[in-house]
Amino acid sequence: MTAATVVLWRHGRTEWNAAHRLQGGTDIALDDVGRWQVTRAAQALAERHVPDLIVSSDLGRAADTAQALADLAGLDVVRDARLRERSFGEWEGLTADEIAERWPDQYRAWRGGQDPHRAGAESREAVAERMALAIEEHAGRTPTGGTLVVVSHGAAITLGLVTLLGLDPATWRGLFGLHNAHWSVLRRSAGQGRPRWAVESHNRGPSVLVEDWDAGRPTESVPSSTADALRT
Repeated sequence: MTAATVVLWRHGRTEWNAAHRLQGGTDIALDDVGRWQVTRAAQALAERHVPDLIVSSDLGRAADTAQALADLAGLDVVRDARLRERSFGEWEGLTADEIAERWPDQYRAWRGGQDPHRAGAESREAVAERMALAIEEHAGRTPTGGTLVVVSHGAAITLGLVTLLGLDPATWRGLFGLHNAHWSVLRRSAGQGRPRWAVESHNRGPSVLVEDWDAGRPTESVPSSTADALRT
């Protein structure tokens, strides 16, 4: 049956996230803060959604994030390499300043919204295509037509989400990326003239201030409406 709801969940923090290094397809593990984030986020997610199926990128940081929810839901995690982060080739492991110093022209083009060609790097369109295809396939395989949870990566989720909304992933830039261990919720649309999926919410997570969340510090007594406003 086709899922009625799709949750797109980004993995928890890694050391490279904390150091602002471009990860791409490099398999970097969750750090201590990332594991704390995942524990908190899995509990919050389980309170809002009962997963029918959990699928994940095969990279460790995503698979370990998915496992935290799977343990609560009593499900196995299905791994799919198509849900990996966008590959950035030889830029992976570098900071923005290091990339700008070594490839100034390509870096300016990238920041300007273009898609410069580099050895080993994927285009936005290629990532969007594989993400959307994988999500649609798994959505069609949910046992009861309930909720599909997809655990992936920041750039890959954004590109897949934009494509599922019927927008052009090569040119459309109207969506902020997810914070670590935060998620977006899509609902299946009905009727003519609409995209197959519609956004119910974006960049959801536990009621924690962003600066505290990124540092692994609990925020006490933050109303959910206030936290949501501060996250966006």
